[in-house]
Amino acid sequence: MMKLIQVLWPSFLIAGLAEALFFTIFDPQELYLFGEAVHYPAVATYSIGFFGFWLVCAASSLTTVFLQTPAEELNRH
Repeated sequence: MMKLIQVLWPSFLIAGLAEALFFTIFDPQELYLFGEAVHYPAVATYSIGFFGFWLVCAASSLTTVFLQTPAEELNRH
């Protein structure tokens, strides 16, 4: 449970910061996805963006936790 908290909490904080910075620069109504304009409401675009940033940040944190795991713990049967 502790490793899950160590992954999700920092990634949540950084995802919030990344979303604030991204949507400060880009207007959600002017985004394009695969050449088509995004026609979602602004709140939906913010939510999808936040969860996307959170997923990327969680993957980064999970990789860090995995790489800090000693070989003896990984190779234990």
